[in-house]
Amino acid sequence: MDVSLIKTADGSNSLYVKELDEHYHSIHGAIQESRHVFIDAGLKYITEQNHSPLSVLEIGLGTGLNTFLTFIESEKLNLTIKYTALEAFPLLLDITNQLNYVECLNEKKHNDVFNFVHSCEWEKEIPLSEKFILNKLNSTLQEINFDDTYHLIYFDAFGPRVQPEMWTEGMFSKLFSATKPNGILVTYCAKGEVKRMFKKVGFAVETLPGPPGKREMVRAIRNLKFEIKSNGNR
Repeated sequence: MDVSLIKTADGSNSLYVKELDEHYHSIHGAIQESRHVFIDAGLKYITEQNHSPLSVLEIGLGTGLNTFLTFIESEKLNLTIKYTALEAFPLLLDITNQLNYVECLNEKKHNDVFNFVHSCEWEKEIPLSEKFILNKLNSTLQEINFDDTYHLIYFDAFGPRVQPEMWTEGMFSKLFSATKPNGILVTYCAKGEVKRMFKKVGFAVETLPGPPGKREMVRAIRNLKFEIKSNGNR
């Protein structure tokens, strides 16, 4: 894909894909969006359940921003995390080396970590620290069969307009099966059709306030009480 670097409203970079007319992050603020959707509504929420180690699955490694923010938060909260990131179309290092997240976050001490997220081997568990293990999978969601289940899923694919094959009942059913009991999935998209499909495959759906520039987002929960009630087994 032919991508170009842009600056979003909070000063952090995103990428624009001309052939899709799509951005990797919100133009209202890349870091603001990722923090709001994936860290605040996802990681911080699930850590209240005291899982250790915490298993995280990211659908769409992309610029590595979600991974990097999760690593930073894991350092602050002293979390042990096994992080799996799925990416079918990895970015070239020439592109990722231009991203300004380290500077915007004032995390120069972790500059090597951000670079290593993109340069480390694929299909192999790689330690970013003693407590953070990254496994990058160069595959599509359609191709992969998950061997593990996860406490937390970041669903950060391109939107339904440009990547409709990712936003289907079949894909959501696959992610439901990959979610641990009482685990969650968070995504920036809160379209009615998307929420209905999440519910249809078994998730309980919470509609939450969205990040700047977006009214709503979704947190989907594999709630055992909800599943039992839905099945009529009281």
